[in-house]
Amino acid sequence: MSWLARHRRLAFAAICTFWTAVVFVGYFFPTLPFISMPWRGEQSFEDTLRREGRKTATRDDFIFLGIDQQSLQLDAVGPEEIAGNRAFELMTERPYPWAREIWVLLLDRLFGAGARLVIFDLIFNNPNDGDLAFRAALDRYHDRVVVAMNIDTQNNTQIVLPNAQLIPPPAQTDDRVGFVNYWNDEIDGKLRAARFFTSERQLAGVASVPGDEIYTSLPSRALTKLGHDADIPQDQRDHLFRFSSNDAYPPFPLWQVFHPSFWKANYAEGAIFKDKIVIVGASSQIQHDFIVTPMNPAAPGPAVHLQVIAATEAHEFLRQTPTRVMLGLVLAAGVIGWGVIPFLRRPILSLFSLIAIAVIYLAVARLAYDRSGFILATVPVLSTLMLCSISTLGIDYAIERREKLRTRRTLERYVSKNLVKEILENPGGYFNSLKGSRMPATILFSDIVGFTTLSEKADPEELVRQLNEYLSAMTNVVFQNDGTLDKFIGDAIMAVWGNVKSQGKAQDAKAAAYAALGMRRELLRLNNAWKMEGRMTLGMGVGINHGDVLAGNIGSQDRADLTVIGDAVNLASRLEGLTRIFGVDILVGATAADLIRDEFHLRSVARAQVKGITEPVDVFTIVGTRDHNTDHQFLIWLETFEEGIRKFRDRDFREAKILFSRFLEFYPEDSLAKMYLERSLEYEQVPPDEAWNAVEVFERK
Repeated sequence: MSWLARHRRLAFAAICTFWTAVVFVGYFFPTLPFISMPWRGEQSFEDTLRREGRKTATRDDFIFLGIDQQSLQLDAVGPEEIAGNRAFELMTERPYPWAREIWVLLLDRLFGAGARLVIFDLIFNNPNDGDLAFRAALDRYHDRVVVAMNIDTQNNTQIVLPNAQLIPPPAQTDDRVGFVNYWNDEIDGKLRAARFFTSERQLAGVASVPGDEIYTSLPSRALTKLGHDADIPQDQRDHLFRFSSNDAYPPFPLWQVFHPSFWKANYAEGAIFKDKIVIVGASSQIQHDFIVTPMNPAAPGPAVHLQVIAATEAHEFLRQTPTRVMLGLVLAAGVIGWGVIPFLRRPILSLFSLIAIAVIYLAVARLAYDRSGFILATVPVLSTLMLCSISTLGIDYAIERREKLRTRRTLERYVSKNLVKEILENPGGYFNSLKGSRMPATILFSDIVGFTTLSEKADPEELVRQLNEYLSAMTNVVFQNDGTLDKFIGDAIMAVWGNVKSQGKAQDAKAAAYAALGMRRELLRLNNAWKMEGRMTLGMGVGINHGDVLAGNIGSQDRADLTVIGDAVNLASRLEGLTRIFGVDILVGATAADLIRDEFHLRSVARAQVKGITEPVDVFTIVGTRDHNTDHQFLIWLETFEEGIRKFRDRDFREAKILFSRFLEFYPEDSLAKMYLERSLEYEQVPPDEAWNAVEVFERK
């Protein structure tokens, strides 16, 4: 990871080169699993453009007459309507295919109404009744009718033509005959392109040569008769075309054309067919003339022919991105994916930049499709961009996170953990705190008892190692209780609660009290371990006070600390010093004691007035937490001690002497009780003057 951090750009370049190469390989080996997914996805994206993008305009002069289920069954017409109606009689004489006289009647009716062109999407390959009459009609309307042929690629590419009684051989060269085939995509079987001309050699998969017999498509024949032969691509390639909407050419039931009432009501006596191009073909499910397209999984074949004719007349052909340009775009995407992250160097900005690039590219792709029919390669390009950028962004994030963690750990060696957290996670709030403000805070001072004397006797190297063990254990306790390590003062520790982030005055004071008890437990553990190792043991004093302090970044222009100053800080330091005098390891000021009393058992120590503080304060020591298994017997006798303190302060020294003596019967080594017993005996013999108020005055720090 450190190598990556030093050679970030080189590593990112290697990653982007790898992903770009993977996408390139997918293009040249489209059958490879997973690797070819971007290219297969490109086809899906193009289909989405077809569905959501601009469509070929629907032609209002195109009509699709569908041979639907009702036309096949004619169950909507009663016997009395069939009688006398030659078309209905022909449609009911036999099942489909009907006698071809029906198509003669249809042509006469449509052209009589003024139709411009009639296209039969039907293969009249088998002889049938009425062929001669139908041939006469086809000859009569030679320039205005087109019929279908089929290239049966499933059976050795057989050419299925109209029978010779209708159109004499060679029918495939007759300008009324065109093939109805489309060659769907080999991968997913969908129709996306139209072929207007083909040959046997092309169908056989071999190169065309001059003199090949060329077959013409049904749409080409129709366009030629409409005078639009110049719009037809004169080659044998498949041409992508822009589809019309799915509802562009709905089928009109064929049978209604022969029904007098519908002919009048729905077709305005045939006026609707004037100058129209009419295609006749299957629209019922049973005839299975449906084509799978990106627009519709079951598009009627005749409607597709109309869409191809409309797209050709309007020159609505689509162009795909050339291979060189497409691969160049993939390469450019890899370069951009490599460049964005290391140059911006801000993850959020990089992420939004990548999103903006992707959105702009998609918008350009949509505009190119809608405006000019150009299909801009999108999925492989954006896949390369995203694979490169997400990989580099992820690695960059990991590097930044590791560096941030390393920075945090380095800072935590010199600055309190919660202060480091505030600096890194809430820099605005932290820098505001540097300006200085007055706030309530709880301060804890901790010091080793007699360390100066110990340092004169002990081996320096051993002493430093032991001191580091002690300070590490004590600072961990401070951090575990969400305190701020303000500073080390030699072997002393100053910690603060409430200056960086406060949980409330009471919670801050309680956290400091829990920290003091934790220090007591840690020192006991260390001393036991040191004793077993034959090393010297240490004593400790802790002072805790709560009050208003001035907090801010205090120091010189070259060196400053985020610290707190004020009387509350001074008193906490003085209380730590008084622990030696009163023989206890923890002293708590009155304000802090009031805040923690509900969770801790406290013991009165003295009423003291320290140097620099004008008013005396009651000080206490912490016995333990109320939810802990504190010695119940001690708590009972502690009431006797507290009663002795009250008697002592009320100048009832005789009663105080008795109470302290009772307490010492059970706890003979208690130094605090011994001190008060001695003073009670002294004051009983020589009472203090009337100004005495049980205040211990300390003139030295």
